[in-house]
Amino acid sequence: MSVEMNLTRAQFDEVMVPNYAPAAVIPVRGEGSRVWDQQGNEFIDFAGGIAVNCLGHCHPALVGALKEQGEKLWHLSNVMTNEPALELATKLVNATFAERVYFANSGAEANEAALKLARRYALENHGPQKDQIIAFDKAFHGRTFFTVTVGGQAAYSDGFGPKPQSVTHVPFNDIAALEAVISDNTCAIMLEPLQGEGGIINGDPEFLKAVRALADKHDALVIFDEVQTGVGRTGELFAYMGTDIVPDILTSAKALGGGFPIAAMLTTAKIAAHLKIGTHGSTYGGNPLACAIGNAVMDVVNTPEVLNGVKHREQLFRDGLAAINAKYNVFSEVRGKGMLLGAVLNEQYAGRSRDFLVASVAEGLMSLIAGANVVRFAPSLVIPEADIAEGLARFERAVAKVVAG
Repeated sequence: MSVEMNLTRAQFDEVMVPNYAPAAVIPVRGEGSRVWDQQGNEFIDFAGGIAVNCLGHCHPALVGALKEQGEKLWHLSNVMTNEPALELATKLVNATFAERVYFANSGAEANEAALKLARRYALENHGPQKDQIIAFDKAFHGRTFFTVTVGGQAAYSDGFGPKPQSVTHVPFNDIAALEAVISDNTCAIMLEPLQGEGGIINGDPEFLKAVRALADKHDALVIFDEVQTGVGRTGELFAYMGTDIVPDILTSAKALGGGFPIAAMLTTAKIAAHLKIGTHGSTYGGNPLACAIGNAVMDVVNTPEVLNGVKHREQLFRDGLAAINAKYNVFSEVRGKGMLLGAVLNEQYAGRSRDFLVASVAEGLMSLIAGANVVRFAPSLVIPEADIAEGLARFERAVAKVVAG
């Protein structure tokens, strides 16, 4: 059917709401870390669907899980549980600090659940005055009205009417600023251990320790948004495992389904008890198809081979970017961890990250940006070394073109 319809990029402007500005390229097929468009042009994928395709495109383990479950059971709703959901929840509990899991469909939904849980926990333990949520400038937590308000970019939450109240923002990595606003009325501190959309900014170890200590002092919960950092992205199963602290609530999505929509909120039994029957829900949450794929993702990713491989690949990227920069002098630093890296443009190229993105596509490379000054890379965790080398060669050609004007 789609062949007869002659589907083009122009069609997007005729049938889609104009909140996105997609590239002219329309991919139709992917395998591993390579993608082909309608014309058969090949691209190397350093974008990973924004840190989602953790095992690349059409990984045999994920395709197999989808096909097998697709012939068994698709949907029940939460009137009944199902085996894939029970299996995945058990794997997540066994692999983390958590004792209880709630499934949803997207990072925003997992974060919405986390914020509602934190508010409910504080209300029932301390009273209605304990409602303040502290979050951080440039943070990103989703696009529901609650999560976008907690996110630290007002431009995304302005213009939709009155916002949810009792949300305070302070600069990331600023201990003094956090100390100045926290009180016994704070119910939660929400943060990404490594800010993604905000520019690939690592949480400073001393700052993270201060977050945990201040939260404990004021009976507040720590919520780690690991939607982008979780499921192997940093070389740990979850990024908190590479820090000195443990959160009270953790959210996961993106890589958890390897491209199939699924999300999870993880927490302790004590905190989870406050989401009693009827207090929250999701029609598709815990969907058997999604959970079957999530199980396959966990089985592949949560292995020393893959997690150590992420750290090895990080070094290949850093070495390659350093070599490019030695020639062209466009970056001031490379930030991030594992397969979530940001090449920060220096003053001479400030504000021009999109130019590098567009030039890369022309050279057959898919990359990302994180704001106007950062070129972001979030490829498959198992991207072949040959694809890293070839992708960096294409990126170098793109850099050369931008530099040449």
